[in-house]
Amino acid sequence: MATAKRRWIRHGRSHAPSVVAKTTSRDDGILEVRAPFPGFFRGGPGPGSLVPPNTLVGELELLGTLYEVCSDEQAHGLVVGEIPAVRSARRAVEHGEALLLLDPSEAAVHAAELEAERERDQHTGLVFSAPSSGRFYSRSSPDKPAFVTVGDVIEEGAPVALLEVMKTFHRIAYGGAGLPHRARVLAILANDGADLEVGDAILEVEQA
Repeated sequence: MATAKRRWIRHGRSHAPSVVAKTTSRDDGILEVRAPFPGFFRGGPGPGSLVPPNTLVGELELLGTLYEVCSDEQAHGLVVGEIPAVRSARRAVEHGEALLLLDPSEAAVHAAELEAERERDQHTGLVFSAPSSGRFYSRSSPDKPAFVTVGDVIEEGAPVALLEVMKTFHRIAYGGAGLPHRARVLAILANDGADLEVGDAILEVEQA
């Protein structure tokens, strides 16, 4: 599933320590995903994103160390409310401060899942989606060839794009649940310089 009306699925850093953010429920039923310690939070999902349990929901920096923040077993719902889901800048948070507000109601979650299904049905092939939010680039620099072009055969782990987050470029590798290990590129669905949300389509592929 995908987000903003897509499911929030984000790839973490391979060696970053991880912490779990406790989820509490308000009287109105809204869930608050709370900071496990003070620091600078970034990389959270945007409004309308569907956040499942035990999922990476952002990063928290403390004394120069960056920690991956994961939701706990109780977290499930759509991101709502006034709290900014700052993806392009850090925001200072205190211990126990709400990082995200989630609406866990069945109606909200079901609506997001239906929207994700409709988006997937628009494409005849399989879709490789953005694992995190950021600005999309199809090549490492303007004078370099694109990572992939239509007709290319790619394998799991092959670099397919760059995503820029906070002036830092992250290489995005092909792969994911439901995608073939070896695939042929049918279409490139993201435009150079486009700002992508988690789950936005990048490539349409078929099994090679």
